[in-house]
Amino acid sequence: MVFTPSPMLLKLLYTRGSLHNLPDNAGVAFSIKNRLDNVKVTGFKQVQIGDVVIPADKIMVDLGDGEQRPASQIDADGQAIDLPVGRSLTIRLDTPALPEGMHAVQAWFSSDAFGDLHVEVEDAIVSAANHKPRIPRSEEDDYSDAAIAARQRFAEEFSGKQFKHLKHYSFDAHMLQGNCEHFMGVAQIPVGLAGPLTVNGEHAQGDFLIPMATTEGTLVASYNRGMQVLNLCGGVKCTVVGDAMQRAPVFVFEDARGARDFGKWVEDTIDQIRPQAESTSSVAKLQYIDTYLSNKFAYLRFNFSTGDAAGQNMVGRATFAACSWILENYKGPKIEHFYLESNFATDKKASQINVMRTRGKRVVAEAVVKRDVLMQRMRVTPEQLAYHGQVSNVGAFISGANNNGAHSANGITAMFIATGQDVANVSESSAGILYSEVTKEGDLYISITIPSLIVATHGGGTGLATQNESLQMLGCVGRGTVRKFAEIVAGVVLAGELSLGAAISSSDWVSSHEQYGRNR
Repeated sequence: MVFTPSPMLLKLLYTRGSLHNLPDNAGVAFSIKNRLDNVKVTGFKQVQIGDVVIPADKIMVDLGDGEQRPASQIDADGQAIDLPVGRSLTIRLDTPALPEGMHAVQAWFSSDAFGDLHVEVEDAIVSAANHKPRIPRSEEDDYSDAAIAARQRFAEEFSGKQFKHLKHYSFDAHMLQGNCEHFMGVAQIPVGLAGPLTVNGEHAQGDFLIPMATTEGTLVASYNRGMQVLNLCGGVKCTVVGDAMQRAPVFVFEDARGARDFGKWVEDTIDQIRPQAESTSSVAKLQYIDTYLSNKFAYLRFNFSTGDAAGQNMVGRATFAACSWILENYKGPKIEHFYLESNFATDKKASQINVMRTRGKRVVAEAVVKRDVLMQRMRVTPEQLAYHGQVSNVGAFISGANNNGAHSANGITAMFIATGQDVANVSESSAGILYSEVTKEGDLYISITIPSLIVATHGGGTGLATQNESLQMLGCVGRGTVRKFAEIVAGVVLAGELSLGAAISSSDWVSSHEQYGRNR
């Protein structure tokens, strides 16, 4: 199923700021980019700029890589142009140069999925000369040895320095397409081993050797110490208790009543919205939509399951499809404005709503640490750690932190870098709710809830050379492994909380850093 774009969304096909005069009075050009769904362009009728109409026989469509096609030769019978999501086309017009200033731009074309389309926008011609040197790139193959070498020379000449280590790597750079632009080399980050850690999860069961990429002294040693203690007490029990990835569009109305009525309509129409959202992916499944009303705004929080992918891009596309259908089919009070992301999903930002409602995987790691093991290995009693936790809760509350634990971001970041996760997601994933108590037997029960752990075992950087090897080390490559990985990460986090909490309580924290964490 392919969704039907509304006129409001069709404007997004045009790339703002792309209107420009071609050199040597060769005409005018602009760009369109497919931000909707995979289609074929089956015709290109005309373009109008201001009052000037440019017919198809005076339009050239530049497909990139040196391939151009006269617009008059584009048709549905074998001459269509493939336009997958993310691809751009440059439209070259045989028309006199435009003066500086704003211009109304309209384009009429057709596609196999959407039918006849009419895009109408405004764009400007500017003469902002850029005299800065430009980073070299190759239109033919920007990941070729020649293109990479050109950027390496450029960086050395620009900085006046020679780079010995940045330039060396052991994989085919073409693997990076879609992961890194303007590639010129690698940052080698040390990877230390911790564990093995015994995990008693529903998906991760057994002993796991943990790769941790870090430059922080004592980090690997501290986590390793916590894992040893957990292992002596039977390991760590891990449970995925929630799984949802969000995109949160906002719809703007004339007044609050319009927003309220719209929210009720969305609630009543969820069964019709769901197939529109799921039409863009065989993986993304719409679970539910939360509606939040404020002022004259209706914020919709779309919640999806996304398989083994982290899913931010996947759910963005699915929500886009659903919102396009909504814009076409809602017949209530007029929607004044629409934005696909309202900042309410809080992508790459810690937030209270994700602590409460889950983003990514909601995982709990818990363990009972035996009294004798804790005292022998960590030099603290269960009562000390439990009391210390109460004092720390007050500090976290006063400071407004997103975490009442010690340092969940350390273990999560080290594992994220090692396994090719989107490291910026640490801003959300580091949120943690730590709890401990002394059991009636005198042991320590300790657990941590990670409410917004955003991880993947497919897509993004997980398929890159060293990152995929780290996932292989964990046995987290292949279909259906993302929850296993989430459980392992949560177990590692709990080991780190136990180790650092004990180090602070026993006053070993500073001495450990002095001994292991300074590269003097």
